[in-house]
Amino acid sequence: MPVPEVVERRMSERRSSGASNFGDRRGSQVGERRGSTVLGERIQTAREQRTRLMSLSKSTMKGSFDVDSFLSEKDLDISSKTYKDIFPVASGAEAEDTTSKFLYAVVEILLDFINQTNDRDAPVIDFHHPSQITKAMDFSLPDYPLPLEQLVADCRTALKYQVKTGHPHFFNQLSQGLDIVSMAGEWLAATANANMFTYEIAPVFIMMEHDVLLKMREIIGWSQGDSILAPGGSISNMYALIIARHKHFPEHKEKGMQAIKEHLICYTSKHSHYSLKGAAATIGLGLQNCREVNVDERGRLDPKHLEQLVEEDMAKGYRPFFVNCTSGSTVYGSFDPINAIADICQKHNIWMHIDAAWGGGLLMSKTHRVGRFDGVERANSLTWNPHKLLGTLLQCSTFHLKEQGILTDCNTLNARYLFQQDKHYDVSYDTGDKVIQCGRHNDIFKFWLSWRGKGTTGFEFQMDRIMELTQYQMRRMRELGERFHIIVEDPEMVNVCFWYIPERLRDQPHDQKRIKELGKVTAELKSRMMFAGNLMVSYQPLDDKPNFFRSIISNQACNEEDIDFMMEEFDRLGIDL
Repeated sequence: MPVPEVVERRMSERRSSGASNFGDRRGSQVGERRGSTVLGERIQTAREQRTRLMSLSKSTMKGSFDVDSFLSEKDLDISSKTYKDIFPVASGAEAEDTTSKFLYAVVEILLDFINQTNDRDAPVIDFHHPSQITKAMDFSLPDYPLPLEQLVADCRTALKYQVKTGHPHFFNQLSQGLDIVSMAGEWLAATANANMFTYEIAPVFIMMEHDVLLKMREIIGWSQGDSILAPGGSISNMYALIIARHKHFPEHKEKGMQAIKEHLICYTSKHSHYSLKGAAATIGLGLQNCREVNVDERGRLDPKHLEQLVEEDMAKGYRPFFVNCTSGSTVYGSFDPINAIADICQKHNIWMHIDAAWGGGLLMSKTHRVGRFDGVERANSLTWNPHKLLGTLLQCSTFHLKEQGILTDCNTLNARYLFQQDKHYDVSYDTGDKVIQCGRHNDIFKFWLSWRGKGTTGFEFQMDRIMELTQYQMRRMRELGERFHIIVEDPEMVNVCFWYIPERLRDQPHDQKRIKELGKVTAELKSRMMFAGNLMVSYQPLDDKPNFFRSIISNQACNEEDIDFMMEEFDRLGIDL
């Protein structure tokens, strides 16, 4: 079936159902707040359409999807066909036709999910407990092949119960949104199925990775250096510890821990990502040798306490060798003072790493990098995850080094069956020999394609816009001060931390008794939120504070109306708690 016919049919269906009006409605509302009357009517309609009971019926769990009717309606006849009738097992014209029909069926389901994800009147989640999910979907692995139509049905069921992380009312995680260009890139990367360990296997993507990472280092402020994509920020941070140890003790690569006679110590703030401690445990430093540095009231590392700890450890004969500086903490979104930390590291010959996995996107904004990233060029290494603030699809994590060659020196093992030195091309592009993995997924194409689509100025606008929306949320919460207690005033990022205050606690003094109650309310309200399905916002305790909410705005689809909806939904679900 020709692609244009499928596309035209789908567009015709959308026009006849009136669904295309949604895009026009949203476009006219971007940057504007709808009138309170219209908003109230919309919220009331949403209440009537989407209110859920705590216990879900079996019929709801089972769903009403008829795969035969679906395939018949789309004119995609794959009945009685299995994997043996499609590429790569089969070949020829009939195999091509069956393969196309199977993939078109899957694409139809994907497009439906994409449309639902961008429909504000659709739920964010249809929550089921684990015991219910196992009844709603068959997870068993058969001994014999299932027909293709069953696989299509499986695809639909998997998405039916999946959280729509790209929904404008999903404020739950750092990684959110559904960037369509990036998604197209992920589809292409999966189709190419290229391992990123040698230029021989992935010439286009290796050169693409080289140019993108070079541009990122320029944005950081380095004229040279090296970079690599890693499977997540935790591994990128672990790279930093491994490289720092190699810089100070290169003989460790051959001799192991016996080559290090000194007691190594690393430092990170109390509010830093747990991956730093995890890396210390994984590479053999030990959790006891990863010092926690105090933070101020806004969650930023205290340089005076850092220097105190360093000097105390040196007085004991220990060797401080690594300091992590967080640029965008997970909960508060705080930025540690780079220059003050760099001064201490320079004074004591300590490697300084910046974990900008979350906050790195603000490097793209001339407005918002000021103050937050002053001195970033002084770092020895930096983690930056485009799959977070920049909205690239999961996963896409980059690790950058100021020093050229140390990544290779630390990790190369010269596996002769793969990294032959007498190849007919420049083997410096065989990146697999400078990483700890060997095989690597193609995480670059979706980011490159997205960057091409937006341009650097597009990313800058995106960063400025989500920061603007954060300020809008703060203003609205201050206006509704009887309902919301803000924990961090003037946040440095898109993290907004707060308690929702139910009606019974609004006239109570804000003391420890009330705070304790608000912590209990938070967990109960999140439970109601999940069953209602219209909104997702995360919560957590921190330090001496009981549970509180932390909303995140990193989705390009989000606008002022969505923030208004979030606050109204909090009140609808929690006013009587």
